[in-house]
Amino acid sequence: MAELYPPIEPYDQGMLDVGDGHLVYWETCGNPDGKPAVMVHGGPGQGCVPNMRRMFDPERYRAVLFDQRGCGRSTPHASDPGTDLRHNTTDHLVADMELLREHLGVDRWLLTGGSWGTTLALVYAERHPHRVSEIMLSAISTTRRSEIDWLYRDVRRFFPEEWEQFRAGAGTDRDGDIVGAYARLLGDPDPRVRYPAANAWRTWEDVVLSLEAKTVPAVYDGRPDDDLLAFVRLTAHYYAHAGWLEENAVIRDAGRLAGIPGVLIHGRRDLSCPVDTAWELARAWPGAELLVDDHSGHLGSDIKRTWMLNALDQFAPR
Repeated sequence: MAELYPPIEPYDQGMLDVGDGHLVYWETCGNPDGKPAVMVHGGPGQGCVPNMRRMFDPERYRAVLFDQRGCGRSTPHASDPGTDLRHNTTDHLVADMELLREHLGVDRWLLTGGSWGTTLALVYAERHPHRVSEIMLSAISTTRRSEIDWLYRDVRRFFPEEWEQFRAGAGTDRDGDIVGAYARLLGDPDPRVRYPAANAWRTWEDVVLSLEAKTVPAVYDGRPDDDLLAFVRLTAHYYAHAGWLEENAVIRDAGRLAGIPGVLIHGRRDLSCPVDTAWELARAWPGAELLVDDHSGHLGSDIKRTWMLNALDQFAPR
């Protein structure tokens, strides 16, 4: 089993003005002269955490982490219902990444991330392939409407009672737009509306992951913290619009990644992001390698971590 690298602190950090009143937090760690790599976090709205720095060999990588608009240490924060989300879309995030690359003086960088971060990394790479050296992704998602419908409706076949509670929290009928309803509730200025909606959304996401090993059910009640409020609001906002992407666009355009070495890592038991998406992407991306762990799901595992670290180690000398 591969171990993460020791904890490390950033050697540089800042707030990048990306326009529209938004400041995006960024940090760099490791070797200032090392191979550039950028971590694209999930969510949407999850933000970066210190353990993400430990994926990179600090002697060989110049690792860049950043908090996407509205979450983490970026401002304004989506936890505030007064924060306007009109300028928080996939197109904006791709532009932010390119602005950050230019700001840091990086010519080409390795992209890595998981879950929603795989969608954002892939969209960025398909639009700026000449700025990408390699790609290593886990828990593959392309934010198709069909994937969103699975996660917030069709997977109810496994959890019918819990889904009914989730639907009831949206205030819709069984065929209504549940994700869109939650997006509206999570932006309501009244905490008596916003807080129960945030707790119900997070509870449902935990339910979907509840069959995975090492999961510990949490109880969400009362006032959610600001990070959770931002996370659920941004997730509902992005998924209500299917990421502002044409259906199947990420897989359709995967041919643009030809020549970019890629490793895709997925758990076969992932109920959140079923493995067929990773399989379709690997078929459409010339030269991509797909590794599937038969014994893990959406969350991390020893095998998936070993594969991720090995991929980064293999890419480091390039």
